[in-house]
Order: sequence, then structure tokens, then C-alpha cells
Amino acid sequence: MLDVKITGGTLVDGTGAKSRQGDIGIQGGRIVGVGKVDEQATRTIDASGLVVSPGFVDPHTHYDAQLHWDPTATPSGWHGVTSVIGGNCGFTLAPLKERDADFTRRMMAQVEGMPLVALENGVQWKWESFGELLGELDGNIAVNAGFLVGHCALRRYVMGAEASEREATEDEVKDLVRVLHESLAGGGLGLSTSRSSTHVDGDGVPVPSRFASEEELLTLCSVVSEHEGTTLEAIVQGCLGRFSPEEVELLARMSANARRPLNWNVLSADAGTMERAEHQLLPSARAREIGGRVVALSMPVFSDNNMSFLTFCALWLLPGWRDVLSVGPPESIRQLKDPAVRAKMMEDAKGSNLAGVAQFERYMIGEVFSKENESVKGRMVGDIAKERGVDPFTAIVDIVANDDLKTVLWPQPSTNSMEDWRARAQLWEKDDVLIGGSDAGAHLDRILGSPYPTRFIGDTLRGRKLLSLERAVQLMTDVPARLFGLRDRGTLTEGNFADVVVFDPNTIDAEPPKTVFDLPGDSKRLLAGSIGVEHVFVNGVETIVSGKETGKTPGVVLRSGEGTYSVDTAKG
Repeated sequence: MLDVKITGGTLVDGTGAKSRQGDIGIQGGRIVGVGKVDEQATRTIDASGLVVSPGFVDPHTHYDAQLHWDPTATPSGWHGVTSVIGGNCGFTLAPLKERDADFTRRMMAQVEGMPLVALENGVQWKWESFGELLGELDGNIAVNAGFLVGHCALRRYVMGAEASEREATEDEVKDLVRVLHESLAGGGLGLSTSRSSTHVDGDGVPVPSRFASEEELLTLCSVVSEHEGTTLEAIVQGCLGRFSPEEVELLARMSANARRPLNWNVLSADAGTMERAEHQLLPSARAREIGGRVVALSMPVFSDNNMSFLTFCALWLLPGWRDVLSVGPPESIRQLKDPAVRAKMMEDAKGSNLAGVAQFERYMIGEVFSKENESVKGRMVGDIAKERGVDPFTAIVDIVANDDLKTVLWPQPSTNSMEDWRARAQLWEKDDVLIGGSDAGAHLDRILGSPYPTRFIGDTLRGRKLLSLERAVQLMTDVPARLFGLRDRGTLTEGNFADVVVFDPNTIDAEPPKTVFDLPGDSKRLLAGSIGVEHVFVNGVETIVSGKETGKTPGVVLRSGEGTYSVDTAKG
């Protein structure tokens, strides 16, 4: 007898094949029947009028810490995500020496926007090796989760505080190689690193991986080649703008040395910047020439994104702006009120890859904290500036100063036309581009990208309709599963693990974002529930019913070589 039978649904199997009516039989955590399933089951779910698809795979998350207090990886689990990849951007929680726990917590709080109090109260920090870290999650998670080994953790483990000061010596590189071997043997999915100027630790110092030589990095990539089922992820300076020729070569060589795919985050584009987007795919072309594979991640919907002059965000990354915004509200407000300071800040912003962040006319005022600002809540700064006869920067400074800089600001997209979205859709169809890049589990109070699967499918069915439902599902299931070599996952195929989502095509979507205070230490984050997600199964066990958690934890740790196989970069 089957454990579960899902009957009469529209099967979108993840392969890209045309949808069809049929049943799914589940037994022992696996799919044992697809199509016409006559065998009786302990439980039968009538999926008439609903779509049945594989569980979604999120290739870029930072759930490394959150899974220790939130087994479902909310809100991702609510939105049909059944497998997540963590340990990205060079940041992970192991290997770890006790002396470095505070450094690691403060670094994660700074670079990934995880509240420090949540990291201090929600995680026990009682492991040392990477394998011990993964062991903490065994049997305690409701999603499948794999983790890359962070370059920053490796360097800090081997070099201590000097990891944030200099390149490694020859002997230290040997130690880094040894510890990486141990970490990959312990289940690490590969190596991640960052060479981006946006990544600084809790003291404002560049993170350890930024001090590594290219020779060290390429040596570590070669280590990855010796372990089954591994991969690479990297962030370099050019990810934000345009890759330099040196970065194109480095990314390609990293993949070729590892003989494994490398992905980077995130490729953005619109109708007016397609030339730049094509340029950003040069590492992929170069990698093919030398036996590697480089893939760009790209989001299929806009992430909800808010900012504040008070807390670390993209505004702080503009040249010179951190010096003004990091000195505390009284002094920051004094400087911001100075027209000469504002003029200098805007001038510096113009030459930055993030210049669009300073387009304050497209900001909407969110939550306010003073009576003076009640009248501007929910309004666009550009409209307010016109009424007041000032420029948008002056207008927004006056507003945030009334709130001691706490005002919640919602930047609105400036490239949202059908022409822009058609241009993006062209990129999604390229073999060198992968749907994803949510940053789920990071920047918790400012960015909400985790609901992208339900929003994208809703947009596919009832919105812009840029892709077919079958292709949209394939791009979020089978395609990422194959890139990471996830064993027996990604499609509704007999013998595969039963990671299954059942959703209503007429309603599937995400709720509007809201601020909640549900993290350890009552820290806040943005959250959005799912709409139309009726059932989610992970390894054959139901984890979500009508958008709500069941409390079951059937997820597994996706250890390299055990939960994954090696992807041949020569085949792409």
C-alpha cells in the first residue's frame, strides 16, 4: 500500500514537457508511480483543479544560521521551496574555533544583515568542524539543505585575526588545503568566496577572503576537484557592474581548476542595459574554452526591498556615504542637513555602479515615527519634493531627520516595462543563466526575495506570461537540481525523492510583505505568506498544508557525494 496518493492533478513534471492529468504515488519517501496509479494508499489527496510539480530549489540562500531555530526555512518553505543551498559568498559558520565565534557572528550580522541578538540567542555555536556543523541539522530540518564551505571561515580558522590582514604563507596555504579537504569530506558542497568591496566585517575591515591571493584561491578550487558532488560560488567586484578582463579570466579558471560549475550572483538587466548583460556572460564563454562552466543567477521578479538611513544598506555602499551615515543619528543628521555635504554625496554617487540607489524621487515613504511625517507616509519622495520646491535628496533628508533616521523607505523599480521584462526573459533562456538569487535568510529586515517561486508562477499564469508554466517550473526545479548535481531530485519521476508541491493555479502568489518580530531576541524581519500553496511534501512527508507548517522535519542535509553527484563541466 502506498503512503500517499495525489490524484487527478495537472502534472507539471519539471522536465519542460507539456502538462498532463495524472496521479502521483509516494512510498518510503520516493515517487513510485506517475500517471495512472491504481494502488491503494493510506492517504489520498484529491488534486482536481490543482497543479502538481516538483519542489522548488533555491540556489542562493543564507539559511546557515536560521535553520537552527527555524526548521522550515520560512518563508521559503511556505512558497514550495524544498531544497536550499547555503554557505554562499564566502560566509559560513564552520570550520570554527571557539575564539572566533564572536567575530563570525558580528561578520554575519554586518555582511548578511542577520540580527546579532538572533545569532547570539538562536544558535548554540558548539561545533568546530564542518561535519559537526552539518550534524547539528540532521533530523532537525523540514527542507533539504546543502552548504558550501566559506573561504572566510577557512582563513579565520587557519590564520586567526591575521586572516583579515594579509595573504597566507606557503605553510598556511597547505593548512587551508587540509582543512578544506576535511570540510568537503565532512559533507561540504564545495567552496564559496568573496572579493567584493561591499563585504566588510563587524569592525568595517574587509572580510578575510578579500585578502587571499589568486594563487591561494585557485589552489583551493583544485581541492574541490578531488571531491565528488561539489561546486563553486563566487562574488567579485564586477558582479555589481562590469567584470574586468582579470575577473573574467579568474572566474573561468576557478571553474576549470575545480572541474566544477561556478555560479555568481546576481545578473540584472533591462531593455536599456542588454549590452552590459551580455558582457557579464563573458566568464561563461571563457570558461567553456578552458573546460569550465560559469553560470549567472538572475531573479525572475523584483524582491521586496526597503532601506533606512539608520541601518546598513545599499546607501552605505555608495562612495563616501558610510562616513556620513555610520556616525550616529545626531552627527549624521547634522552633516546631511549641510547642502555642501549633500552635493558631495550625490556627486560621489554618480560615478558608482550603485548610482541608481540615490534616485530618491522613486522612493516611497513606508513606516514613519514622528507626527511631522504622518502626512507623507505612503507617498513618493519625487511628489513630495515638487510640492516643497526642493530636490529629492533634500526632501528625503528632511523626512528621515524627523524620525532620527528610522524612516522605512521603499525604493520602487525604475525598469518595469514589458520591454524590460521581455529582455530579462531572453536571458533566462540562456544556458549560462539560472533562475535564483533570493538571498533568503539574509538582510532579514530589508530584503525579501524568498517568495520568488510563487510570485513568478503567478506572473507566468496571470501576469506578464513571459514563459509557459512548464518552462517556469523547469527553471526552478530540474535546472538548478542538475547544476548542483542533486541526486534524484528536480522532477516528478519514478524513483526520485518525493519533493512535491501542490498549488492552485488560479491563486498562487505571495502575500504583501510585512514586518514581524519573531526572530530570537524579538528581532525583526520582513515576511510574506504564500497564497494557493495547498500541500508541500519533502522526502514524502507533508511539511506544509494550506500555507501552514505541519511541524514535521523530514528534510535531509545534502552532503557532497551522498546527496549530490559531480557535474561534468565539459558537458555543461
